[in-house]
Amino acid sequence: TDIEKLRAMIASHHRIVFFGGQGLHGVEIPDFRGANGLYRQKTDLPWTPEEMLSHHFYEEHPVEFFTMYKQFAEAMLKASRTAHTLRWQSSSKGQALCVITQNIDGLHQRAGSRNVIEVHGTILTNTCEKCFATYDAKTLLSLASPVPHCPSCGGVIKPNVVLYEEALDANDIDEAIDEISKADNASLIRRVTSLVVYPVGGFVTYFRGDALVVINQDA
Repeated sequence: TDIEKLRAMIASHHRIVFFGGQGLHGVEIPDFRGANGLYRQKTDLPWTPEEMLSHHFYEEHPVEFFTMYKQFAEAMLKASRTAHTLRWQSSSKGQALCVITQNIDGLHQRAGSRNVIEVHGTILTNTCEKCFATYDAKTLLSLASPVPHCPSCGGVIKPNVVLYEEALDANDIDEAIDEISKADNASLIRRVTSLVVYPVGGFVTYFRGDALVVINQDA
């Protein structure tokens, strides 16, 4: 079966990269571009969900941005650990495993993965744009809504996630490409990513190993 072939591939290689996105969580947290994804959900708002996750929307409509963002962040924090990630970690003892994720929820770490590159940032940390004080996700969600202001200086606290129109961290890009180019087994896409968001969508072109596994929800 395909599962047996995958198990054999994992067992016979030493440097393995798992590369995934939001679809990893299935129904518990919707993905973005899938058949039932966030971008296909209808709302009464005059903006698309994709536009509401952009930098210009964050700047121009902070109330609406944080109203949406806090709902999304609360759902992520309540989500259970990804059991499949935990099984992957436990099956990879003695092997060099790297997880490259577009997810921002920190669930890979909660599930036991240690070497994780979060190319789109994380909801777990947040930074005041004025004094650069940092706050965890629960603190941000507990602050007076809808726009969270720094208790120390009054500045707006911005989540440490990469919005559309913002640049990815150069160090994260370099590290991800380095890990993929050195992998001798599999860059695994598990029901997870459309591979249409760049530069992340182009990372797989750096793979030079002999076993590439793609597991995706849509064609």
